[in-house]
Amino acid sequence: MIEDMEWLALEVKYLDRAKSFYESFLKLDTREKGETEAVLDAGSTDLILRTPSDVPRGGLHTHYAFSIPAAEYDRWYDQLGERFDLVEHSFGGQQSLYFYDPDGNCVELGQSEVTGPGIDGIFEVVFEVEDLSRAESFYERLGFETVDVGDDRKRIRQTAGAFDIELWEPHLGLADARGGVHVDIGIRLSEPAEVVDAARDDALGVEEIDSGYRIRDPDGHYISLLGS
Repeated sequence: MIEDMEWLALEVKYLDRAKSFYESFLKLDTREKGETEAVLDAGSTDLILRTPSDVPRGGLHTHYAFSIPAAEYDRWYDQLGERFDLVEHSFGGQQSLYFYDPDGNCVELGQSEVTGPGIDGIFEVVFEVEDLSRAESFYERLGFETVDVGDDRKRIRQTAGAFDIELWEPHLGLADARGGVHVDIGIRLSEPAEVVDAARDDALGVEEIDSGYRIRDPDGHYISLLGS
């Protein structure tokens, strides 16, 4: 059973510029920094910024969503609206705003049932995939459940309970967002060995890492499965 997302990694061209963006505008604290990577505290999930120096790389043009307390939404909108051209959408009475970071990632801030203050985790990551049916089946074997399918079948939403993923065939979504390529996420779950066995035949690669396994999915995304 999937419990939570541990991290999302983004590839950035200039580490200091990207780090400054997330510190200044989204008020994230940097917990670790090396020559090629910085780890920022985004509440229950780490945001990793990584230069293109090794594999796994971080995701390119990744659309993902931060959780913010519902009561803070107007403050975030006013604050970010002074600097960015924001796009706004409503989902079942909950508001989300969208804008872009310096490396072309579409950042969403969405009203969520989190305590905060400020950003408190990531509730959605979008992956670009070549074959929607193949990707849907693969992630179901990892423990995700399909909960929504686009009318034109260009996208599928799957949930793990604590967070969602969306699988997109190449297209522009809300706010002209794109699904990420070579995305790298870490997830925590109770029985990683059993999940690896279920997905091994269709994975491009499987390797053991500290506390679990790293899988490369059929579209080249990296999913680290960490024991709880």
